Amino acid sequence: MKKQVSIISIILLLVFGALAGCGSKEASSGSSEKAAKKVVIGYFPNIDHAPAMVAKAKGFYEKELGKDVTVEYKTFPDGGAFMTALKTGDIDAGLVGPGPVMNNFTNGADVKILAGASSGGTAIVASKKSGINSVEDFNGKTFITPGVGCTHDVQMETFLQDFGISSARIGGTLKHVTGNPAQYANMFESGKVDIAAVPEPWASQLVKDGGAKIIVDSSKISFGKTLPNTILVSSGKKIKADKDVIAKIVKAQDEAIAFIEKNPEEAKDITIKTIKEITKQDLEKDVVDAAWKNIHFTTEVNKDVIQEFANSSVELKFLKEKPDFATLIDTEFIN
Repeated sequence: MKKQVSIISIILLLVFGALAGCGSKEASSGSSEKAAKKVVIGYFPNIDHAPAMVAKAKGFYEKELGKDVTVEYKTFPDGGAFMTALKTGDIDAGLVGPGPVMNNFTNGADVKILAGASSGGTAIVASKKSGINSVEDFNGKTFITPGVGCTHDVQMETFLQDFGISSARIGGTLKHVTGNPAQYANMFESGKVDIAAVPEPWASQLVKDGGAKIIVDSSKISFGKTLPNTILVSSGKKIKADKDVIAKIVKAQDEAIAFIEKNPEEAKDITIKTIKEITKQDLEKDVVDAAWKNIHFTTEVNKDVIQEFANSSVELKFLKEKPDFATLIDTEFIN
């Protein structure tokens, strides 16, 4: 009888041990999956993307998302590459100009504007070799922007409409090429381009290092004072699946903008360092100081201005038809 009890006891121990092992394995697996959760933030190496750089450097994303979430970062040379990454799920959220967002939205892309990041900072600059002294000298010249239909492109071409000047794309004489703003100085020097619609700090850099001339400053270019030049976006799919994560990303950006307002010098240092790491270009402090004055960092989104910008994009034939932004802008996460 004792032998039988002993055998039963051993069997029960083995069963409970196996169950405990299963439970331990399941908990471990669950913990591993939780720890492996990843959020990818995208941005550009431009001063108007400083909120993302500051949030990364100060750990605001990590603080808000918590220790169980791994935050990764990806940088992009233009809005087209950014939007491709958002559509394929390579990034979850990030900063980009409104131009590419509108273009993709009207073509059916799942994208949502969550908040603003910055406004202002775009200028039209002419190379020293171009001989250009005013807008009236633009006809027949070559201009460059980061991308076709990008925010800076739309701003410039909208502005030129008042002067009867348009790009060759829509029947005018102004030739258009695209490229990374960090390379504009070399393109000016080589004579490949004459004019650039460029975000800061590259406008101030071209003036200081290349002797370029600002023909239209950021306060005079179309939508220069009011357009959210950089916006925080995500996808509707991501918002639906992980609303809490999106809310925390927006909160982290809000913290970054508050930090920029209170600590502008440290924010500039972070931006200079980050841009150098990505582009290998060492921006001088006085260039950044000059550029910083032309940019306003804010989470606000002016829906009316975005609609006006879209209307102009239609007139310039970047968009085929006027979009309905009722489902594009989702500002429920802004405090």
